Amino acid sequence: MSDSMHMFRLQGLPDFKHGDNLAASIIAALTANQQALQEGDILVVAHKVVSKTEGAYVDLEQVIPSDNAIELAARVNKDPRKVEVILSQSKRIIRAVKRADQEEGIIIAEHHNGYICANAAVDESNADHANQLLLLPNDPDASAHKLCSALSAHFHCQLGVVISDTFGRPWRLGQTNVAIGLANVPAVVPMLGEIDAFGRPLSVTAPAFADELAGASGLLMAKEAKTPVIIFRGLRWQTTSSHSRDLLRSSSEDLFK
Repeated sequence: MSDSMHMFRLQGLPDFKHGDNLAASIIAALTANQQALQEGDILVVAHKVVSKTEGAYVDLEQVIPSDNAIELAARVNKDPRKVEVILSQSKRIIRAVKRADQEEGIIIAEHHNGYICANAAVDESNADHANQLLLLPNDPDASAHKLCSALSAHFHCQLGVVISDTFGRPWRLGQTNVAIGLANVPAVVPMLGEIDAFGRPLSVTAPAFADELAGASGLLMAKEAKTPVIIFRGLRWQTTSSHSRDLLRSSSEDLFK
């Protein structure tokens, strides 16, 4: 375990559009700031810039809602077109409810990639215009590996990349960033068999290393700051072939069924 680390946000990144080269933009911003990536650095990147460069978004004006979307939209007082997009991104709808004190209800869904989250991670914040909905990248792990490979090749060092999104949490207020895409970075660090500070063996402890990085990045990744890339330096970690799905709890362990 490291005694200290340094984290900083990358300044000077552009407003990203479909087709932009994310790795080249990060390299250009680092160069302009007279900075360079170093061995062992980990970048946490907000998924929205990845989604924009990959074209993972929908224009509401092009959406025709289905009967299912219209029926569900009426239950939760949402735009049927938005609900249609949510359904298109979902394996299943887990809960849809609107309380009397809410103007708009809540849809909790299982995204195609397995994440349980509000609106199947379909989001309007930081979209380019009012009718645009941002989606998750189709394969966030592949996106993370592509970015990591390009940056590692340029800076001639071993790096890690985490792609993050902001989720709510059961029984907790507020939102926090979580990892939805990984390259080289451990998802979870099992500590089974190790001992605690008092010599007792650990039996279930397994820190969610990638989620801890994503959560910490939120301290500097302000939505209004246009700083979607946070760099962590000084951590000790082992390169792995982890996948973001390694952070998902199996449905067989669902205690709320």
